[in-house]
Amino acid sequence: MTAHADRLLLGPGPSNPYPEAVEALGRPVLGHLDPDYLALMAEISDRLRAVFGTANELTLPVSGTGSAGMEACLASLLQTGETAIIGVNGYFGERLCEVASRGGAQVVRVEAPWGTALDPADLLAAQRANPGARLLAVVAAETSTGVRNDVAPLAALADTDTLLLVDAVTALGGTELRVDDWKIDACYSASQKCLGAPPGLAPVTLSPRAVEVLRARTESVRSFYLDLGLLHEYYVGASHRYHHTASSTMAYSLHAGLGRLLDEGRDAVWARHASVGGKLQDALAKRGFGLIADSANRLPQLTATTLPEGLDEAPPRRALLQRYGIEVGGGLGEFAGRAWRIGLMGHAANERSVLALLGAVDELLG
Repeated sequence: MTAHADRLLLGPGPSNPYPEAVEALGRPVLGHLDPDYLALMAEISDRLRAVFGTANELTLPVSGTGSAGMEACLASLLQTGETAIIGVNGYFGERLCEVASRGGAQVVRVEAPWGTALDPADLLAAQRANPGARLLAVVAAETSTGVRNDVAPLAALADTDTLLLVDAVTALGGTELRVDDWKIDACYSASQKCLGAPPGLAPVTLSPRAVEVLRARTESVRSFYLDLGLLHEYYVGASHRYHHTASSTMAYSLHAGLGRLLDEGRDAVWARHASVGGKLQDALAKRGFGLIADSANRLPQLTATTLPEGLDEAPPRRALLQRYGIEVGGGLGEFAGRAWRIGLMGHAANERSVLALLGAVDELLG
């Protein structure tokens, strides 16, 4: 099979890239130490700083998907036996626990039921009970349930020795995120969701105090490939010390996606996602779908929804793909087999996506 049908990607990711990001994939390939490539990476870092809302020098795209960004941050900041406090109210909070524990960290879980938001007061209380914790991690946009976790109150951690690590894989470019204002020490995302590029790069940013933790390590980062110190020397250091063969093709595409986002304006992009997400959620509720997250903590860019009573979720989801070329995601964890996850992210966050999906749903279920 050498070709496939066009898809409207309305699942939890990847999303359809912006046209500019697709066109950029045709640019000539550059070597990973070519001066033009290094200049391109510097521009990408500047654009990422604008989207993250940060002045952090160590801001760069890691080669890999969002999970690579997660592993890079945890591997670079945690040493064996150190404590990580992790908020868990969905699948990706669980993944943070798994990755941290595999690296030898002692994990302290702060939990909330799937479909509900974490209470920042519970997270801060866990830090007071574990004042020596190296970091506290939370997922800003829990992709498994469509829940937005409130990150801003966790800025209080800046007055402690515990770093604040935020998973912004689905959040960055879709909902409000202010790295410096909220005193976030480490944050990672992915190219294929609200940033409007294909999968393959994981933007990461570290605050100066997180960089100090990285530099003060007494043991080597357990991953060479995901060592943010080495990556910083490659992309930002004066000598551009060789680290790995990075892809100029993916870099050009992310550069273009970020340019499209910044041309529209960060606040305007957040407003666009909020508008189309709200329209979809209102329309689904009128059709008898259930919205898993409550209105106060519901993401606009990722809607987790149960189907009208009596309907199996899998057959209509398959029919959406086979008959209409529309992809939506199935549920994860305790919502597996009984929910859809619908993404309106980046280029797909528009009214045309909403109308196309609702029209297909009406034909299938009507």
